[in-house]
Order: sequence, then structure tokens, then C-alpha cells
Amino acid sequence: MKSAHHITQIAGLQGRSKCTISRDLRRNAGGRGYRTQQACEPSQQRAQGSRNALLVAPWVKDQAKALLQMQWSPEQIAGALIVSHDTLYQYVYADKASGGTLWKNLRCQKQKRKRYAGGRDRRGQSPNRRPLSERLAHVEGRRQVGHWECDTVISTNHKLAMVTVVDRKSGYAVMAKVSNKTTDLVGATITRALKPFASWDRGSNENFNGLLQQYVPKKRAMANITD
Repeated sequence: MKSAHHITQIAGLQGRSKCTISRDLRRNAGGRGYRTQQACEPSQQRAQGSRNALLVAPWVKDQAKALLQMQWSPEQIAGALIVSHDTLYQYVYADKASGGTLWKNLRCQKQKRKRYAGGRDRRGQSPNRRPLSERLAHVEGRRQVGHWECDTVISTNHKLAMVTVVDRKSGYAVMAKVSNKTTDLVGATITRALKPFASWDRGSNENFNGLLQQYVPKKRAMANITD
């Protein structure tokens, strides 16, 4: 009889993050356990979509271009059009390679798109912390209001910072500026900000911070930003 592996062990063996493994297991689990064929087919379709990024219909390109210029993200556009967000990213960077400027409408204007599933994220790791894979099902599934995710956006001088707290289900966000990023001050700020609301849970809200940085870039000084 083969011994079962924990999500952490599987992530280590596959060279993937625990969140990626947990999401894949949840997405492709059935009454008889993990369904390999069901997991492989969407992956192959996504890979094919990336290779054929330049083959999307002209009307899709036109609408995607218009929405990008309105500062929609590829993920938002993918929800409105019949195309994957990976295909849209490929289209944007192909446009950039040919001298286009669509990439300037992306929230994160990096030289290369970062693939979060390809490595381990060591930021903000605390000793004896509980892994995200141990989240309760109703928390992981974003089924209930009141589970908050917290993060900080650091200013260019690494002193001032903005604390952001986002409800996992509703997307409702609370923000506050702190004079420094010490644990005590950030913790007190979060506690004060959440007093009018429900209980909260720790996690990540990088997607919201990406939206915030579209209007408040990372390198912008925060001294003149008010609450």
C-alpha cells in the first residue's frame, strides 16, 4: 500500500507552491478522489491557448485593446470575452515586442510577467505559522464574509507604508498609512481599522495591491498621501 503525501510534500516534489497544489486538488477532486484526466485537459488547453495567442480573432483583439486602454486587467477582459487571460498576456507582450504600447496599461508593468506558481514565495514568513493549505473549506472557497487578508505596500524609502486589508468574499478593502512597518504598529493599525467589521484571518491580497499600485506606484513617495 502506497503512503499518502501531504500537500507540502507534493509541492516540494513538484517544485510548485502549496497554494497551487491545493487549488488543483480542490478543482479536480471527485467522489473517487483526484481525477488526473480532468486535471490534464484544461492544462493542455491553456498551453495551446498561449501558443496560439496571435491567432485570436480580430474582433477579440479590437475589444481587448479597447478594454486595456480603459485600464481593465487581462483577467477582467477574459471574463467578458471568449479568451483566456494567458492568451491576452501573450498578445500584449507580442504587441510590445513589435513596438506597441498596450503593456503600459497593465497594472504591473514589468519586463517579464512573473509566474507565481513556478517557485516559492518567502516573503512575510513567520516561524510556526500555519500553512494556507490548512484553511477551512468555507474560508478557502470564499463562501463567507468576514475572512480578511492583510498585506503592506512599502514606500520607496522603505519607511512609510500602507496597510491593506481585504475581505476574501466581497473584495471590500480597508487601507491606512503607517509611519513605519514595525510589527507592533502594523498590528495595531489593522486592529483599529477592523474594529467596525467582523473577525479576520491572515492570508495574501497581492491582487488588490496590484490594483492599488496602478494608481499609487511602488516608487512613489508616501509622505503626501493621506488616509
